[in-house]
Amino acid sequence: MDIGKFEKVDHYTWRIPRTGSMRVPGVIYASEALIRAMDDKVYEQLSNVATLPGIVEAAYAMPDAHWGYGFPIGGVAAFDPEQGGIISAGGVGFDISCGVRTLHTGLHPQDIRARQKDLADALFYRIPAGVGSTGAIHLNDAGMDAMLRGGARWALERGYGVPEDLAHIEEMGQMSGADPEQVSAQAKKRQRDEMGTLGSGNHYLEVQHVTEIYDETLAAAFGIRVDDIKVSIHCGSRGLGHQIGSEFLKSMALAAQGYGIVLPDRELACAPIKSDVGQRYLGAMRAAINCALANRQILTHLAREVFAQFFPGARLDLLYDVSHNTCKLEEHMVNGQKRMLYVHRKGATRAFGPGHPALPDPLRPHGQPVLIGGTMGTSSYILAGTEEGMRKAWGSACHGAGRSMSRHQATHAFRGRQVEDELAARGILVRSPSLRGVAEEAPGAYKDVTDVVWAAHHAGLARLVCKVEPMIVIKG
Repeated sequence: MDIGKFEKVDHYTWRIPRTGSMRVPGVIYASEALIRAMDDKVYEQLSNVATLPGIVEAAYAMPDAHWGYGFPIGGVAAFDPEQGGIISAGGVGFDISCGVRTLHTGLHPQDIRARQKDLADALFYRIPAGVGSTGAIHLNDAGMDAMLRGGARWALERGYGVPEDLAHIEEMGQMSGADPEQVSAQAKKRQRDEMGTLGSGNHYLEVQHVTEIYDETLAAAFGIRVDDIKVSIHCGSRGLGHQIGSEFLKSMALAAQGYGIVLPDRELACAPIKSDVGQRYLGAMRAAINCALANRQILTHLAREVFAQFFPGARLDLLYDVSHNTCKLEEHMVNGQKRMLYVHRKGATRAFGPGHPALPDPLRPHGQPVLIGGTMGTSSYILAGTEEGMRKAWGSACHGAGRSMSRHQATHAFRGRQVEDELAARGILVRSPSLRGVAEEAPGAYKDVTDVVWAAHHAGLARLVCKVEPMIVIKG
């Protein structure tokens, strides 16, 4: 991307000035190298988001930003419902509430290496993964609606987890305002047998070890030490969320016309928050958030069962669970005044700072754990939300590395078996039902996650705590 299009605010802040129908400027938080490597579509899409009614302060993009549907992936925007603010399915994304949870194990690398192959095989056998994967749970109509209302609490009530988990999950494990009646029969049908499954694409379960600590105080507060073994789970609302996104994009395209909203790109289909379509989408989207929270809770239970077979003393306590494809009603400071805003985060994770009331007591003084995943052979990172980040981008940070190749390009550049063999030679065991899927998610198909997280750190969006590296990867 041409760096000359931007006003440079500082080394990690780049502004797109208001032009044409833009209501606010665009802002990208990234290094100059990351900006130059971004697709021009990011500039175009962020400028388009800035034209939407009711947008507050700016349209933001994270250091991992890349082209998406309507909004760029890595896009963040807040809308005021009292000023005609809109809600957009494209500003949330198709995989609603896709997110990451990280678990402690109390184990060390030597424990894993002694049984690495058997553990990898057992996890792969127990954790359903891949396109169309199904689990052992089948939901009837009543069970589906209960899950969509209850989220992780619903899963816990059915024996999947322990009560202590809930305090360490976004929204205490249950998103309020969910309305299963707004979820179509087709969306529910797609999800009936998919609870407790990873799905495909960039979703994974990883066994990771901590290789570097950047902030000893925060690491200690989070219960992290060098050579600790962690388990991270990355997945979302599966077929249900995708169906909701697809259906409401069509409804919103019609609604925007009816409300006189001029869209620079029809992919920005949206509706006023207070409209019938806007409220119905909120109810359905919140139900999908609960679906994702329940899904990750069940997967946690399955992982705990496998680890108990190999390491009876391992507890797998939950550090945190947070989503990166949502729209949330949140209180934020705007020009010294508290305002309730609907914050869209698409491929951007919530990163609340120290003292925020949404955080559990043990974590509140330190800020929210921010879980940023790599891709199979690369590092992942744990950061902490900052007070500065609350002011800069509504308490948001990047969610991963961001693609540098399309999946189609990746399958021409890489071969799944070769990727698996190269990773195995480095001590990383990959288990996947699809070699094509492995090729699509090859580490070389992504930006350098280390560059991305350091940009987020230097921009003040979140503070680096530690680096983890994979030992076992279960991939869809």
